[in-house]
Amino acid sequence: MTSAPATPPERGHAAPDRSLAWSLARAHLRRRRTQNVLTILGIAVGVMALIAALSLTNGFTRALVNATLRASPHLSVTSFNPGGPDRELESAASADPRVLAFTPFLADKGLLTRPATQGRAAGVDFATLFGVTGQAARVLDLPAAESAALASLKDGEVILGSALARSVGAFTGDEVRLLNSTQRRTSLTVRGVFTTGNYLIDSAYAFTNLPTLQTLQGTTNITGYQLRLHDPDLAPAVGEALTRTRPYSPLPWQSLYGTLLDQLALQKKVIGFVVLLIVVVAAFGIANVLTLAVFEKTQEIAILRAIGATRRLITQVFLLEGLALGLGGLLLGNVLGLGISAYFTVRPFTLPGDLYFITSLPVEVRASDLLGVNAIGLLTTLLAALIPARRAASIEPARIIR
Repeated sequence: MTSAPATPPERGHAAPDRSLAWSLARAHLRRRRTQNVLTILGIAVGVMALIAALSLTNGFTRALVNATLRASPHLSVTSFNPGGPDRELESAASADPRVLAFTPFLADKGLLTRPATQGRAAGVDFATLFGVTGQAARVLDLPAAESAALASLKDGEVILGSALARSVGAFTGDEVRLLNSTQRRTSLTVRGVFTTGNYLIDSAYAFTNLPTLQTLQGTTNITGYQLRLHDPDLAPAVGEALTRTRPYSPLPWQSLYGTLLDQLALQKKVIGFVVLLIVVVAAFGIANVLTLAVFEKTQEIAILRAIGATRRLITQVFLLEGLALGLGGLLLGNVLGLGISAYFTVRPFTLPGDLYFITSLPVEVRASDLLGVNAIGLLTTLLAALIPARRAASIEPARIIR
């Protein structure tokens, strides 16, 4: 007689285990609906707050950078030995596909004053003055009317930042007097006023045409060139390429506003960490719920162990309960967080420009933030569920039943 073949190990054992674990988990969850709902709401509120906080921080950073770059070039190259226009550098900039536009410029600082008139007191304030060509309208990202005025500046005309104009008390058509850094004086007619939304720029910058400032300084030299790029993030690389073999010093906007960018990045990290603690605390509420469930179900767990339930099955039951609560909280939190972000997109916060540099606070939701929030939330809930799950799996049936 031939011997019977050996019976192969059961392959369908894992699937029934998972099915049984999920059935037990659902039964447990149904019996504690109020506590489960409160746990889900706690996680949801934490996730909602974290998504909203990160989105508002992203919007604040983007709005501030955009406002700053409206009246600032992406890249400035300054000559070590100021002279006239550099045709060779201009040719290199024109041939570089990353460069959108450029203009020669001459920079100066001075004191702007407006004489007193009947019914108006005199106005005075310091200003950073740039002498530029008509190409500056393409280098700067001003509104259409202000850009057209910048492109057609005539000799003796000036465009003032809106906050600077209010400080001096001079507006379109008014005459102001300028005392520059070399103690030379001239009179300028206000051609217009520009607004970027960044108070630091609007309160300090003024633009005139290049010949006007050269005449005031008694020179034909320029300070260097201002460039606008298709991609502002490439400013350091373009600056390095244009000045590697030329006597110029590059100044990308990231270096000019480096401190600001570092502060914004630190602000996002601090806000994210503080609000993340809400998610962690709420997620560990799962541990409390499941720990109570373990105490209440001790005898049931012992009976399951006695009739053949493995430690793995018991662990799966409580992990599935924690996972269900965590996923419910994360899903609801994402919906609420995105809803709040959508609301603030339609009705953004209004801010005092002299305090926060921008006048409104937009929202920017980033997929990377959503993925990070959900990954951390899910990991935290699983860790919180693991503690009572291991405790349940360690119950000895003989001791409890006896």
